[in-house]
Amino acid sequence: MGAGRVGTTLAETLEGRGHSVSIIDQNPDAFRRLPESFEGRRVTGMGFDREALAQAGIEDAYAFAAVSSGDNSNIIAARVVRETFGVENVVARIYDPARAEIYQRLGITTVATVRWTSDQVLRRMMPVGAASEFRDASGSVTMCELDLHAGWLGQPVRQVQAATGARIAFLSRLGDGYIPSPDDVLQEHDVLHALVYTDRLDETQRTLNRPPRAEEE
Repeated sequence: MGAGRVGTTLAETLEGRGHSVSIIDQNPDAFRRLPESFEGRRVTGMGFDREALAQAGIEDAYAFAAVSSGDNSNIIAARVVRETFGVENVVARIYDPARAEIYQRLGITTVATVRWTSDQVLRRMMPVGAASEFRDASGSVTMCELDLHAGWLGQPVRQVQAATGARIAFLSRLGDGYIPSPDDVLQEHDVLHALVYTDRLDETQRTLNRPPRAEEE
């Protein structure tokens, strides 16, 4: 839902990967952003209107993204799609970070646009501690980006996991995502993305803020 730059980019990308795609927008002129080669359905209407959703094929949908410019519209559409049509993979773009956290706890995956962008800029300017990227519906497990003391460079991933109890989900290395093995060695400028129990998040970051102790090497 939403044929702005984000929605049309998603539609084009998904179709390029072999998926069938429908895109909904209340403004038919918005579809002009789609490339001429786009073969998916263009549905004019509100993304939370059941008739528009049915026309888009929501009953057979694997996933739904609500990426219009309005928080209320995105949340209403996400809830209708999930609760009425039973689509489990639903993502909503939310500009208000406080709202995003509320709906995240309700099990609706959200992307808080302003906060995400500012956090990413800050984290590339200076270390700011652990930053939550995703929480499970219960809030007990967090996917987060962790800062790393230089003393950990040259240590294998298994040592970080043993010292913190966290699980390294992936590394961002030279701009590329990378899933490491336990024996892979941490390099300068690696960005750690880890799964951590939420109540141990601060403890985990404190451990990585200092060089490893002798028993951790």
